[in-house]
Amino acid sequence: MRARDSIVVVGVGNDFRQDDGVGWAVVTRLRERAGDGPTAGPVLATCDGDPGRLIGLWAGASLAVVVDAAHAHPGRPGRVHRLELAAGGPARPSSTSSHGLGLGEAVELAGALDLLPERLVVYAVEGARTDFGTGLSPAVAAAVEPLAEAVEDEIARYRAVAPGRPA
Repeated sequence: MRARDSIVVVGVGNDFRQDDGVGWAVVTRLRERAGDGPTAGPVLATCDGDPGRLIGLWAGASLAVVVDAAHAHPGRPGRVHRLELAAGGPARPSSTSSHGLGLGEAVELAGALDLLPERLVVYAVEGARTDFGTGLSPAVAAAVEPLAEAVEDEIARYRAVAPGRPA
């Protein structure tokens, strides 16, 4: 288990299901940008969305940011939704994941086991294609850079208001 002052960013998805790989693409971009920027220090991880693996990545974290693909009807590929769950919040956010089992179940199980991070922020990106294959659709690919910046801003805001947290 991590120390309570840790920050983890998890890209959820499958890099071989086109737009379902957006979470992984954002984490890859954050790794490229990390250096001395606001994402220096957080754990940057990818996950297939399995609830047990997600819980293992965020258990004990003070802030967990999850980036995942989403389905919406009607959808607008590339549109980003931000959801936040603070400790003691509702047990399960509405499920928007592109996975059958995944984030919603992980939140519900982690809540029951008292393994939720202190703060959980989810960025869900509406996708256009989830067929087998690599590469993001143009609209989803265009969302990667602004989303990486949004995650960096999320981390910077959290550090600014969380006294005693490492800079």
